[in-house]
Amino acid sequence: MTTTTPPAAVVPAGSGPWQLARAELRRRVSVKISLAVVALFLIMAAGAPLLSSLAGWTPEEFDKTAVDPYLGGRPLGPLGGISADHWLGVEPVTGRDLFARVVHGAQVSLLIALSATAIVVVAGTAAGIAAGYFGGRTDAVLSRLMDLTMSFPSLIFMIAMMSVAKDVNRVLLMTAVIGLFGWPGVARVVRGQTLSLKHREYVDAARVGGSGPWRILTRDILPGVSGPVIAYTTLIIPGMIATEAALSYLGVGVRPPTPSWGQMIAESVAFYDTDPMYFVIPSSCLFLAVLAFTLLGDALRDVLDPRSGRT
Repeated sequence: MTTTTPPAAVVPAGSGPWQLARAELRRRVSVKISLAVVALFLIMAAGAPLLSSLAGWTPEEFDKTAVDPYLGGRPLGPLGGISADHWLGVEPVTGRDLFARVVHGAQVSLLIALSATAIVVVAGTAAGIAAGYFGGRTDAVLSRLMDLTMSFPSLIFMIAMMSVAKDVNRVLLMTAVIGLFGWPGVARVVRGQTLSLKHREYVDAARVGGSGPWRILTRDILPGVSGPVIAYTTLIIPGMIATEAALSYLGVGVRPPTPSWGQMIAESVAFYDTDPMYFVIPSSCLFLAVLAFTLLGDALRDVLDPRSGRT
């Protein structure tokens, strides 16, 4: 019995590493599906106001005619009240449209996750390059700061910080707090890559040629670490989405009436036996978003940073 393997991606002779990486990624079915799911959620988040207006409901608008007051506010109709008026059903008791709340919840959840990821990547890349290239006391100080941040009980601090903060922008605060504890992981990856690059021939040639540290870091070192950073970034995003959902689930994230997936899941627990769709819909969105980003990140890591891949 013989087995066949998928044909290798056809790329022009002399293609660079990025062309080879794109060809390999296009060959993988899991990447195509993951990209489609990620694009769907990004479009959903970006167009949340438009989508909810097309559905005819805002996330804070009550529809008392869609719930039965004699059955504890249970949605009327099958599958949690799914109908032509309410595409994903309604929230028990209040009758708020689930489609409008899900798309606006995607906007809040992905905004926090992507913004926190941007903070993590920028801060971690800058710290990692500085530590790896300059070495000495700079490396010692930054490395100890990485160790201190990673050893700190971040979840407890996040819960405490979000609990005591009053009258602040919750989205901005969550973004800053989540991003505060994520940068050391990126910094360690970048530091290791920088240590292996700073003694390469082309870096030595640039140094001998009179290039300053800033030019070397931006022109020679940064492009060399960009592949692992991109792969690591994609793997960070699902963790950020899950962290935001966990904080909202615990009641210390964004506050009602602002919707988020974690908050909706927390509220649906009380109705899981009478209206399971209220739990299934936001949970499915959270699961699919995390799974899609994770699969995409795994593929990018295998292609752009093969040394860190599983054997």
